[in-house]
Amino acid sequence: MLFLRLLILIAGLSLILVLGIWLVISLSRLYIEISYTSPLLANLLLLILIILLGLLIAVFIYYFRFYTRKKSRKKSKRSPRAKIPEEKAQVATENLKAVKQQLEQIEDRVAQEAFLKRSQEIEANLARGEVKVVVFGTGSAGKTSLVNSLLGEIVGKVDPIMGTTKAGQTYNLKLQGVTRGILITDTPGILEAGVAGTEREELARQLATEADLLLFVVDNDLRQSEYEPLRNLAQIGKRSLLIFNKIDLFTENDKEIILEQLRQRVRDFIPAIDVITIAANPQPVELRTGKIIEPEPEITPLIKRLVAVLRAEGEDLIADNILLQSQRLGEEARKIIDRQRRRDADKIIDRYQWIGAGVIAITPLPVVDMLATAAVNAQMVVEIGQIYGCELNMERGKDLALSLGKTLVSLGVVKGAADLLGRALQFHFATYIIGKAIQAVSAAYLTRIAGKSFVEYFRQDQDWGDGGITEVVQRQFQLSRRDEFVKAFVKDAIAKVVKPIADTWEDEIEGDVESKAEDDW
Repeated sequence: MLFLRLLILIAGLSLILVLGIWLVISLSRLYIEISYTSPLLANLLLLILIILLGLLIAVFIYYFRFYTRKKSRKKSKRSPRAKIPEEKAQVATENLKAVKQQLEQIEDRVAQEAFLKRSQEIEANLARGEVKVVVFGTGSAGKTSLVNSLLGEIVGKVDPIMGTTKAGQTYNLKLQGVTRGILITDTPGILEAGVAGTEREELARQLATEADLLLFVVDNDLRQSEYEPLRNLAQIGKRSLLIFNKIDLFTENDKEIILEQLRQRVRDFIPAIDVITIAANPQPVELRTGKIIEPEPEITPLIKRLVAVLRAEGEDLIADNILLQSQRLGEEARKIIDRQRRRDADKIIDRYQWIGAGVIAITPLPVVDMLATAAVNAQMVVEIGQIYGCELNMERGKDLALSLGKTLVSLGVVKGAADLLGRALQFHFATYIIGKAIQAVSAAYLTRIAGKSFVEYFRQDQDWGDGGITEVVQRQFQLSRRDEFVKAFVKDAIAKVVKPIADTWEDEIEGDVESKAEDDW
C-alpha cells in the first residue's frame, strides 16, 4: 500500500510538472503575442491561468488526502473489537474450571447451585466484554444525580433523604471515544441506619467488589467511615475514581481546600488525577431580577477522565476484574469445603477421644502408653487424612501418631492437661473418684489436641508449616485451655466418663460391703 501511494504521488507530481512547463511556455508565447496589441488583456489572461493552475494543484492534494483518510477509515472499521488480554482471560478460564471441580465436593446443594450460577455469570461477562462501572458511596452523596447526568436523562429518583436507592440499578451508557459497551450501576448508600440500611449496604459492597471501575462519590471531606471501605476496595484491586460532588455548595477557596485534603488522604492508593470535582445536580440560582435559573450539571471533568481511563485501561480493567472474581469465587468455595472438612474431622475426633477415654477407664495405663494407645490414635489419623483426600496406610498413621505423641510429652502438654483437668474435676467429685478418672479424661483431652493438630497438618497438604509440629501442638493446646472450652469439655467428660466410673465405683463398694456382711453373718 505504501508503494502504491508513493507511485501515485510521483505520477501526480510529474503530471503537474509537465503541465506546469507546458503552461509556462504557452503563457509566455501568448503573453508576448497579446502584449503587443493589449498589455492589460495579456496581464488579465495570465492571472486567470495562474488561478486555474492553483485550483488544479489544490484538487489533487484534496483528492489524495481524502483517499488516504477513506482507506484509514475502512481499515478501522474492519479492525476487530478490542479483546480482553488473552493471558489473563486464559488464567480466569482455568480458575473457573478449577472452581467447577471444587463444586463437586460441596455437600450443600443450595450453596453448590449458587456457586455454579456465579461461575456462569463470570463466564458470560468474559464472553460479553462490557465494562462494569459501579457508583458507590454514602447515602445521598449524589450518586443517582451523577448517573442521571451521565445518561443525560432522569433515570432515578433524586431525593435529599438518605436511602433513596433501594437496590442496585444498572443502565447502558454510551461515551464518545469509547467503543466498548459500558454498564453503569447505581448502588444503595452505605452507612444507613437500621436493619434495612445494613442489608442495602451489604448489597452495595457486593456490587462494588464486582465492578471493573468504581466511582466513589462524596460530598465533602472523607470521614473515617467512608475512608475504610474505599481503602479496602483498593486493597483487593478495585480501580477507583474519587468523585467530589456538590461543589456548587462551596466557595472556590473551600472547594480547593477540600480537594487537596481528599488527595492527601487517598494518595497511597488513588492518584491525584483520579480525584475529580463535579456538580451533578447544581442548586437553582436566583438572579437579582428574581428569576430562578437551573444551572447545567458540571460533569465534564468526570466524562473526560472516564473516557481516558476506559480507552487506555478498559481491556485490562475487565480482565483484572474477571480474574479477581474467579479467584474470589474459588477462595469462597475452598472456605466452604474447608468448613465442611473441619466439621467431618471434628466428628471423627469426638468419636475417638471418648473411645480412648473408655479404654483407659477400663484399663488404666502409664502415661506414655496411654498416649500411644488413646491420645494419638493411628486409625484416627488415617480417617482424618481420608477427609482431606490423603490416603494413608496404618504404618504411616502409626509413625505420625508416635511423632506427635512424643511431642506432647516433650512439651509438657501431658502433665499440663492432667493438672488442668484435675483442678476442674475437683469441684464435682471426691478425690478418690478423680484419681481413677483423671487418666481417662486426660486421654480424651489429649486425643482432641492431637486430632486438631493433624487437621492443620492435612489442611497444609501434609506439612506442619514453618514452625513445625511443635508450634502446631502448642497453638492447639493454648486454644484448648480457654475457659469456655474447658467448661464444655469437662461437662461432656463428666457425663460420658467420670459419672460412669463413679457409678461403677459405688457398685463395687456396695458389692464389697454386701460381701463382707454376708461373711460376717
